[in-house]
Amino acid sequence: MSQMKTVLCYGDSLTWGTDAASGDRHAFEDRWPSVLQAALGPSVQVIAEGLGGRTTAYDDGLADCDRNGARLLPTVLHTHGPLDLVIILLGTNDMKPMIHGTAIGARQGVKKLVSLIRFHDWGRDYETPEILIVAPPSLCETANVIAGATFRGGIPESEMLASLYRDLADEVECGFFDAGSVARATPVDGIHLDAENTRAIGRGLEPIVRMMLGL
Repeated sequence: MSQMKTVLCYGDSLTWGTDAASGDRHAFEDRWPSVLQAALGPSVQVIAEGLGGRTTAYDDGLADCDRNGARLLPTVLHTHGPLDLVIILLGTNDMKPMIHGTAIGARQGVKKLVSLIRFHDWGRDYETPEILIVAPPSLCETANVIAGATFRGGIPESEMLASLYRDLADEVECGFFDAGSVARATPVDGIHLDAENTRAIGRGLEPIVRMMLGL
């Protein structure tokens, strides 16, 4: 009997499943980790670890929780380990000028996350998991005044994430997927994804995840 594989999806509100139109959360079956789980079947456990506002490695003093992805990651790895694959889908919140506001800042943050996974104390004889870096879909124009102001200047920066992340993945020998190749942000707020685009990420990830897990 083959051993069950475990995949950790480490992300922000795009992983949590924020529905911009309703302000609510997408139905469980519409969130991309759920779609990926359904596609991969019972031999794989897909863990959804999405937190709205999570950054790659930067502090956000506005929340009543810790949104710094680098500070939380080691705890999350201990919570869910051992792992076969970690999928990182972060960087959108780094585009806020009050956080960092640049694509290169997000790239460097993701690079730190990769290092935290690679040098983590996994204990026993556990292997270091594979890592898949996913570039989020670009921000888009919106009539939502608060969202537009929160991400002012973020659209052109967000459009650079895919190429920066692709180069980073080559440099640090990780897998890469451009979520923007299958999904688009909704103009409702210019940030989040409707249900269909959220599902599309799960479908788009299935082949590369299968390959990385050797399924």
